[in-house]
Parts: sequence; structure tokens; C-alpha cells
Amino acid sequence: MEAVIKILEKPAEIDWDYDEEADVLYLSVGEPRPAVGVDIGEGVIARYDETNKEVVGITLIGLRARLLKELKQDSRADES
Repeated sequence: MEAVIKILEKPAEIDWDYDEEADVLYLSVGEPRPAVGVDIGEGVIARYDETNKEVVGITLIGLRARLLKELKQDSRADES
């Protein structure tokens, strides 16, 4: 039997915070709340509320660094 997990059901508000020093973006559905972090790869952590069985946020690690890397690759490809 497959586990039931609520992902997002059109939340009224997405709260976010960016830690510039650590280069981490935190996105929360509504106000941030306690949750378990589930590493889903490539610097992405899903925040999961075990009690309500729902994803309540996403953490993106190294966002600026990855974005700059992709932009540099895209600009090099455009020059070719």
C-alpha cells in the first residue's frame, strides 16, 4: 500500500527567508513549523510534518552558487 503524503493544496501563503551568508533559501507553507528534513538530493531538503503527513516546506542549499554556475554555462553556450 502506498503512503499518503500531502504535497501542497494551494496554500494561502508561502513564507520565505534567505540566508545570504550560508547561501540557503527556506520556503515554508504558511508560518515555519517543526518538521523532519528529508534530503531529496542535489541540495534540496523537503520539510515534512509527520503528524499531518504533509510537506510544509523546502530548503534549497547553495542556491546562489548553483544559479551562477548555470548562468555561466548558459552564457558560454550562447557564445559558441
